[in-house]
Amino acid sequence: MDRICVYCGSSDGAQPVYRKAADHLGRTLADRNLGLVYGGGDVGLMGTVADATLDAGGEAYGIIPDALREREIAHDGLSDLEIVESMHERKQRMVDQSDGFIALPGGFGTLEEFMEVLTWTQLGLHEHPCGLLNVADYYADLAAFFDHQCDEAFVSAHHREIIVIEDDPNDLLDQFTNYEAPPLKDVLQSADET
Repeated sequence: MDRICVYCGSSDGAQPVYRKAADHLGRTLADRNLGLVYGGGDVGLMGTVADATLDAGGEAYGIIPDALREREIAHDGLSDLEIVESMHERKQRMVDQSDGFIALPGGFGTLEEFMEVLTWTQLGLHEHPCGLLNVADYYADLAAFFDHQCDEAFVSAHHREIIVIEDDPNDLLDQFTNYEAPPLKDVLQSADET
């Protein structure tokens, strides 16, 4: 692995622990010699994770649509900032540049972006790990919902195992290191069963 994509909020959230976790994740990426790929903003948890990565000597790559450059206040101190035309292009470029995907706490956009790459894993469109950094149990209800989807036979237990959930970035990245994507045969067979 060379680069990890991080999805996260463009605000700091209600609790200081979220900002602290973003800082910890950024420093952990740099310590592990992993580059950060993210949405390119200089605000909220986005700015925090980028600043922490850079402050710890790591590299941070931002990808931001031109329309959001002003609203999200594009970070001007990154290793590289790519300006793209659309959100669709942004998301594709983030996937193209990354070897794994982590969601810190965030809002609708964070969840949408994470769910898309998770779905792409399920469909065999990429073979990279997808993880939730469960800061202060932020994703506990979502994890319970994933289990409910399995119970109701909309998600196979095999696909439920794709999602790595940890509350410490080192534990999450350790699991990423050992991650093996489901074989395409299993992916197609599970799709036929649903």
